[in-house]
Amino acid sequence: MIKKLLPHPALTVTLIIVWMLLSNSLTVGGLVLGIVVGVVVPILTSPFWPDRPKLRFGPPTWFYLGLVVWDIITASFQIAMIVLFKRSKDLRSAWLVVPLDLRSPEAITVLAGTISMTPGTVSCDVSSCGRALLVHALDTADPEGEVARIKSRYEARLKRIFV
Repeated sequence: MIKKLLPHPALTVTLIIVWMLLSNSLTVGGLVLGIVVGVVVPILTSPFWPDRPKLRFGPPTWFYLGLVVWDIITASFQIAMIVLFKRSKDLRSAWLVVPLDLRSPEAITVLAGTISMTPGTVSCDVSSCGRALLVHALDTADPEGEVARIKSRYEARLKRIFV
């Protein structure tokens, strides 16, 4: 019964939170409407998710989110320093090919989004076989080290979240 009512609990919670943030006020009516949207949308879209990924919630997910927020903050300061004090001819931009151990399209999308949200890097393409991600780094002295950092810092943690 619960599985039919909440076919995708993470989507339900996300929709409720986004609804409340978009409404920009905390009212009982807004919360009830957010819950209705959060329950109805996953029920209507569940036929489109036949092979939805299994996610492990809890500490791995919370640590990953905290790490991403921390990296966004620190990278913002690093990019500000680059923009303010580094001459453009001194930039060491590079294209990085990140080999992927992740196989789930959803996990690869989260990895690509994480890389793009972190200032100074942007995900540009996924190989047609889904085994490599093309990333552009604004300034890196060690491209191989940057690839290793992405794999150990983000991909390894995502492998623990996406079961």
